[in-house]
Amino acid sequence: MFNSAQNCYINLSILDELPSKPILEWLPFSNKKVKSAIIKCNDLSTPGPDYISWKHLKAVTKNKRCLINIVKIVNVCINIGYWPSHFKMSSSIIISKPNKATYNFLKVFYPIILLNTLGKLIEKVIGKRF
Repeated sequence: MFNSAQNCYINLSILDELPSKPILEWLPFSNKKVKSAIIKCNDLSTPGPDYISWKHLKAVTKNKRCLINIVKIVNVCINIGYWPSHFKMSSSIIISKPNKATYNFLKVFYPIILLNTLGKLIEKVIGKRF
């Protein structure tokens, strides 16, 4: 690596210790952030293996106590660094493309992966923060 300040080359190895930086604290998500992520979701999308649609999740989160509990789940997943296996479950659906002469080839089908809605919500909230 070339160090322009000293006008010389510095040999770096993968074994060299990198300077440590202070660890930043992850701020907890607020009710408002989670609610705004839910509002933007399409009510007509197909639910995943948990059978919870965005329409149902929007209705549930109108109750402040339910919203607070969902926000707690989001924050606990982040704080302990654990992604529950329930959120990892998915189901696959294969849909054929319309107006095809023959369905003998794989490329005439759309594979769709459906994930658990609560897991998708948490991913949306985290993704928005990044």
